Amino acid sequence: MTRKIPVRKRGKTEAYLRSLDRGLVTDFLAHEKIVITEARAKRIGPIAEKMITLGKSGTLNSRRLTLAYVFNEKVAEKVFDELAKRYADRAGGYTRITKLALRVGDRASMVQLELVK
Repeated sequence: MTRKIPVRKRGKTEAYLRSLDRGLVTDFLAHEKIVITEARAKRIGPIAEKMITLGKSGTLNSRRLTLAYVFNEKVAEKVFDELAKRYADRAGGYTRITKLALRVGDRASMVQLELVK
């Protein structure tokens, strides 16, 4: 018997959500800190960690996979040059989620997603 797994799409297409994730991950890796809603942070945190793990491997294939996902080439270079060296001895857990106050307009739970130093 198949089970229905809830999908949190909220009426948006898969292409829109994928593009939103790519943009958020690109901005997050560029600035190393971003303030967004909790749901979006939980959605892009694992993707950003995967990009850093690809940067740590340093192969040509991982570079191509990173460039295919991240919008900006300078951000991809930052992943391979700076972030891969910073987290070379760390086996995962590159991001941290810190809860902030609720957003004034719609009372959405806001968090700060940042890279662990």
